[in-house]
Amino acid sequence: MKVYDNQHIKNVVLLGSPKSGKTTLAETMLFEAGLLNRRGSVENHNTVSDFHEIEHQRENSIYATPLHTEWRGYKINIIDTPGLDDFIGEIVSSVRVADTCVLTINAQHGVEVGTEIIWNYIDQFQKPTIIAINHLDHNKANFDSTLDSLKHSYGDAVALMQYPLNPGDGFNRIIDLLKMTMYQFPEDGGKPEKLPIPEKENERAEQLHNELVEKAAINDEKLMELYFEQGNLDEDELRKGLRIGMFKHDIFPVFCLSAKQNMGSGRLMGFIDNVAPGASDIFSENTEEGESYACKPDNKLTLFIFKTMIEPYLGKISYFKVCSGEIRTGMDLVNAQTGTTERINQLFIMDGNERHPVQKLVAGDIGATVKLKDSTTNHTLNEVGHDVILAPMIFPEPRIRVAIVAESKNDEEKLSEVIKDLHEEDPTLSIEFSSELKQLILSAQGELHLSVTQWRLENVYNLKVHYENPRISYRETIQRQSTASYRHKKQSGGAGQFAEVTISIMPYTEGMAKPEGFNIRDTQEVDLPWGGKLVFYNCIVGGVIDVRFIPSILKGVMEKMEDGPITGSYCRDICVLVHDGKMHAVDSNDISFKIAGLQAFKKAFLQADPKIMEPVNKLEIMVPEELMGEVMTDLQTRRAIIQGIDTRNQYQMIQAKVPLMEITHYCSALKSITQGRASFSTSFAEYAPVPYELQKQLSAQQEMVEA
Repeated sequence: MKVYDNQHIKNVVLLGSPKSGKTTLAETMLFEAGLLNRRGSVENHNTVSDFHEIEHQRENSIYATPLHTEWRGYKINIIDTPGLDDFIGEIVSSVRVADTCVLTINAQHGVEVGTEIIWNYIDQFQKPTIIAINHLDHNKANFDSTLDSLKHSYGDAVALMQYPLNPGDGFNRIIDLLKMTMYQFPEDGGKPEKLPIPEKENERAEQLHNELVEKAAINDEKLMELYFEQGNLDEDELRKGLRIGMFKHDIFPVFCLSAKQNMGSGRLMGFIDNVAPGASDIFSENTEEGESYACKPDNKLTLFIFKTMIEPYLGKISYFKVCSGEIRTGMDLVNAQTGTTERINQLFIMDGNERHPVQKLVAGDIGATVKLKDSTTNHTLNEVGHDVILAPMIFPEPRIRVAIVAESKNDEEKLSEVIKDLHEEDPTLSIEFSSELKQLILSAQGELHLSVTQWRLENVYNLKVHYENPRISYRETIQRQSTASYRHKKQSGGAGQFAEVTISIMPYTEGMAKPEGFNIRDTQEVDLPWGGKLVFYNCIVGGVIDVRFIPSILKGVMEKMEDGPITGSYCRDICVLVHDGKMHAVDSNDISFKIAGLQAFKKAFLQADPKIMEPVNKLEIMVPEELMGEVMTDLQTRRAIIQGIDTRNQYQMIQAKVPLMEITHYCSALKSITQGRASFSTSFAEYAPVPYELQKQLSAQQEMVEA
């Protein structure tokens, strides 16, 4: 396979909401370039990029799939991405390594919630972006409304390159404002006929052309001077201005498409080829320390792994971008994070599930290798003697948690190992065993994310699992001071057990003074692993309890704090004062004082006006304005406290604090309320007291468990 230099490589990522036509566009681009003899379709389950069985079943992209095509002397690497934000990790990693983003917009709907979510990452990485309005052949296509929504969202940077002459049924003509010509496509699409712009469209086309020229000229002083002198710019000058504007994120060129009918894709590829920034234009990457690292072919080799796949029969496939230098088969590279040396035995260019072997790849190119021992997503590999760590990708926090249970006890260990592999593939999916909840907790981006994970476990790894609601990690604390004593006495022949402990407990607050009225001899502050503090005071005088038994009392208190008296949850923010007791010269021992300390603490805790604290999450919801009322009404039923409402383009951003127990299945609830037109993010905020009635209910449930 031909190896291209970095002057002739373009890396493009296809982005957009579900059903905006990304996979169909990728298929058409490969067909237009002659790499395919026949176009597949999503409906027929035979596209190059959607090759996994789960993608065929759902008729949606689940994974980001690297492809490539060759067009007029250039190699164009294409990454087809999912549209659903359940798989946002695939989108983030693809945007990270792309030179140019192609944002596909469904002409029936315009800018959607999914578009906004994706745009946040385009904006974060400041990637040059082309906007492709697709589905213009659909009978409900509305080009003007779609264009208005783009301008409303992204302002004057939206630069119209083309407009359709007859959108909807029978669509086949596009007016091109850069070349000032009309493309008329045959019925089955393909290569169009170039015709003069119809006379009745001349005035509109001329006006829009002038607007495009102004947007291109404003990005460069020399072009602006030329524009003032000539009153226009030629095609090459226009391209230069557009290119500069794309780099600055000041111009987002808009193209017209029907990917399904193969109308307009060739013109889009020509623009990517001639104008869109490519590998040679990306001058630097950021390092982990925030410094700039030059990306040049003549620098030492550095590559960045942006995606990992684990195939049952092939093993680990690592997808990477060569950021500088040149990689060849047989090279030894050093993992900058782990120090491990990795031998590159094979290099591939990937087209879906097809691997094309190559002997080398140069700076700016995207490739893959197999069976790296100790390298995964976000790792940097360097030539021996070279040391740089490129900035890692930051993935969004999970939005949904479930307890995952293997239906066979024999599969529990295997399940944990398999989920670790799935996490390596998808960093937005994670698993941990919660010793507090005594459950294996799986965290993901949404219900569909969980569903696909379950499908893979059952169909790929032969593991039968089911999901359960995770328990809530409550916290227990107290609201006033109390005192209690407990005597532990046990005689069963020979040496017995005896200990008596009197303690006082009170609420702890940060910066509080030492309690008065007690003869404090020693203080221990314990930062609890689950948050909060225990302050333990030894106030024993007169030797009523030997100092050697004090640690045992503390151990008993800590044991009960790990299994709170009300719900069995962790306790926090409590001061414990041991100030009296008794011991026996023969029968007292460590275990006796541990038991006495535990029971005295429990007794005092229940007398100290105890309260249960529940985890509360921050919730940010992006919702169309017309649906905000329904969302707000639903939030009221979830004990939400609204923190604020902001406007972002045509969407409302609702910020709220909501108890974790109320948003366990919020993904599906919000989708149902808004017909899938809203999205949300969530993160832990604080612990807050539960309502009195709920505390009674939780306490009663614990009593039933203990009974």
